[in-house]
Parts: sequence; C-alpha cells; structure tokens
Amino acid sequence: MSDIGDWFRSIPFITRCWFAASIAVPFIGKLGLVDFRNLLLFPELVLSRFHLWRPVTATLYFPITPNTGFLYLVNLYFLYHYSTRLETGAFDGRPADYIFMLLFNWICIVITGLLINMQLLMIPLIMSVLYVWAQFNKDTVVSFWFGTQFKAHYLPWVILGFNFIIGGSFVNELTGNLVGHLYFFLMFKYPMDLGGRAFLSTPEFLYRLFPNRRGGVSGFGVPPTRRPAAQDNAGGLGGRHNWGQGFRLGGE
Repeated sequence: MSDIGDWFRSIPFITRCWFAASIAVPFIGKLGLVDFRNLLLFPELVLSRFHLWRPVTATLYFPITPNTGFLYLVNLYFLYHYSTRLETGAFDGRPADYIFMLLFNWICIVITGLLINMQLLMIPLIMSVLYVWAQFNKDTVVSFWFGTQFKAHYLPWVILGFNFIIGGSFVNELTGNLVGHLYFFLMFKYPMDLGGRAFLSTPEFLYRLFPNRRGGVSGFGVPPTRRPAAQDNAGGLGGRHNWGQGFRLGGE
C-alpha cells in the first residue's frame, strides 16, 4: 500500500485532485450512496430548479458497468497521463494558468452539454486536455496499437475514432477536441502566431491563489511563444513518446 500511496502523492497536485474525484464520484454512484441520476446533467433541472451541483458531478461521474468499465478505465488513464504531462510540462510552475485552462474548457463543455442535452461531461473535458497536449507536442511521434506511429497532432482524432469503435459514439470526443482547439487558438495561436488580439488571459485572483513557481519549463509565468514546440520532456526522449505503453494491458 505504501507504493500506491507514494505513486499517488507523486501525481502533480491539480491532476491528483481531478484524478481522485473522478474515481470517488463514480464509485459513490456505483455503490448507491447517491442516486446516480442526481449526478447527471439535466438542462431543465439546472436551469429551472437550480441544481447547480450537476455541472460539476456530471464532469466527474461515469457509469461503471460491464459494458462501460473498459471505456472508463481508458479515459481515466488519459486523464492521469496527459493532465500530468501538461501540468509538469507546458504549464510547469504556472498552476493558475493550468487551472484557468481547465475552467475555460469546463465552462465551454457545460454550455455545450446544456444545449445538446449531454448528460456526462467526463470524456469531453479529458479530451480537451489531451487536445491541448497534442498541440504543444504536435511534432512528437506517438505510438498506437499494432505498432502504428504518427505525430501527436493527429492523436485526438485517432482516439475519437477508437472510442467510436469501442463506445459507439464520437460526440463526447468531438466536443472535447473542439473546445481544446478553441482554447489553444484563442490563448496561443491567434495572438502569437497570427498577431491578433488576446481574448483570453488568466484572472489575477487565480495568480493570488496559485502563485507561479520559478523553474517551470516555460519560464516564470511566461506562456509559450511562436508555435509551441514539443516542450514536454516527460513525453519521451528524442522527440518520441510511446503513448501505448501505459494503455495496453500489462504495459506499465
């Protein structure tokens, strides 16, 4: 148990909290401690009866059944793997900026969920983080099943197709990819590469709550400039990241 505790404490703080909540809430619903229907996002209940907890619980809850358990574990791995890579890579030393990214993506996903009656929001938020990681590391070569290799830029769309095969839908993944693209475009691509206006910036109160730390990969509170390169040292040496290692059974 000490090994598991050491591993859990080694996860960066923001990812650790998100990861733990994404395990706790589904098991609360699975064990019947709370009726799982109270954890889902129902637009009419949020807007008319002010069930304001539902956007939060719908982001952390996922039904665990024999049919969905594998998909849940896959996405839980994506959460741990790519959120850790971002928090300790492109956003290292800048927790306020990382929290702002999560909040922006979450708000966009909640709005989308309310508009299209999407009851579960876990996968969209995870995919939005994965998409942002892929943009920071777009030229990194990743490995998928059966030895296939491609640049990380294509990874979110490959996973969209993969989850469609095993889950039968791609709406969640598509929503996450589009929201991740919106964040990256407004925060980095448009103002830095295209010379446009900066529409997004981290609020000052987040910097007061979560001050920057020196020694981050991107500098002390300085966002990446001009086409962010593959900055994630944890993604692999020599520009290669074996994405499939921790995903295949018996890998890591």
